[in-house]
Amino acid sequence: MTYRFLIYISHTYALPIGLPLQEEIKQRNDEVKWFSELEAPKSYFPENGELLATIEEALAYKPHIVLCITDVVADFLPGLKVQIFHGFLANKHTDKKGHFRIRGLFDLYCTQGPSTTIPFKKIQQKKKHFLVRETGWSKVDPLFKIEENHREKPTILLSSTFSPKYSWLYNEEVISEIQRLSKTGEFKFLAVLHPKMDKDKIEIVQKMQHENFKYYDTTDIIPLFRQADIMFSDTTSAITEFILQKKPVVTFRNNKPASHLINISNPEAIESAIRQAFSPSRELLENIESYIYDTHPYFDGKSSERVISTCIEVLHTDKSELSSKPLNLVRRYQLRKKLNHFTFKSYGKPFTR
Repeated sequence: MTYRFLIYISHTYALPIGLPLQEEIKQRNDEVKWFSELEAPKSYFPENGELLATIEEALAYKPHIVLCITDVVADFLPGLKVQIFHGFLANKHTDKKGHFRIRGLFDLYCTQGPSTTIPFKKIQQKKKHFLVRETGWSKVDPLFKIEENHREKPTILLSSTFSPKYSWLYNEEVISEIQRLSKTGEFKFLAVLHPKMDKDKIEIVQKMQHENFKYYDTTDIIPLFRQADIMFSDTTSAITEFILQKKPVVTFRNNKPASHLINISNPEAIESAIRQAFSPSRELLENIESYIYDTHPYFDGKSSERVISTCIEVLHTDKSELSSKPLNLVRRYQLRKKLNHFTFKSYGKPFTR
């Protein structure tokens, strides 16, 4: 049979997560369309795929599988609802508000590695209304397919979360030190910021540009990862994406510093930490490798293939032993109001075909 897939998004940063999935679906000669809850991503279509303009069009499409790169999904859509995730575990929130929050809307969680698979399976044993399968994450597939080019200077990728509580861009001393280092001519700096970053902070980085400092306004950050030797950041899931290359990361006041990071809390320590990253100890490299195998132990660039194969397998699996999803009346009303589509229809049990 020909399967109908719907990639369900809200923000532009979902595009590089969905595109490898779309490529895999098309290679199988199945159908794939997109739906965005919010307006901003819509300007990126049709060049990135076929977008369904309204929730009514999404309903008429009758998807077999809904790939969700969002925290929520319309419960009244048909199809197996699959949580793909829009980032790695960044430790910016508690489990109840962050990565492991169960909203009672998804049938299947496609996890990235043991560090997410194990907690989700423990939750599944209690909740019993969804399944968990470890597949790896589609966004990083291109990371293992892009060759690195020769670099004339040691290259540092700057990244930051949009959260004022954690972002180094809210610390003037850090900004000044980065600016000073960039002007020495010893290093090359590449900068990329979260799409939700305040415009004032983006302007600060744009004004820092010169021969050895360039800002990139993009959500396609994988090519930038390949151009850099190390990363300087704070508390963002992009750290994990970057470190999968076995390259060191310097963090400024990371929310949960660990042995695979070079974490500092004083702006005066930035230069020494950067130099340490360019000459990493054996212990640091071993800690990085251990972290990678716990987080995303897939280096074949085939996570999208595993996701789609798993979705199809689960679609046809007997799921009668699973419980019904919680009613969540308030959340269901909020979704209907957000999408301006009011209906009593809801899929309380996982979709099976």
